Amino acid sequence: MSDDAASDRVTVDSDGSVTVTGDDEAGYERPSGEPPRQAEPTEGFGWHGWVLVGLIFVAFLVIPGMILFLPAAQGVVASLGLTLRDAYLVLPLVPALVLGAVAVWSALRSRRS
Repeated sequence: MSDDAASDRVTVDSDGSVTVTGDDEAGYERPSGEPPRQAEPTEGFGWHGWVLVGLIFVAFLVIPGMILFLPAAQGVVASLGLTLRDAYLVLPLVPALVLGAVAVWSALRSRRS
């Protein structure tokens, strides 16, 4: 089947309703007889989106800033029982694990919807 034949079978009206026509030009009707429902528009970003924005802010701005000031904060790092090498390895690991957990949470949440 060519692309022209496929585009002749689907029609989108100005009100957003979709009509699929077969070879006999009859419209598609749902088995229940009810018209197709359209998704409700979302009102904004929601708190889930702001959590993600906050985590990205921490991962890309706060943690790299902390890494830049690690040599000046050697006393704090030593009081935690870490060397500078340990701190350089652990600081990027924390947001990586958190962003990974958020990705899994987001994927599971999108499958439920």
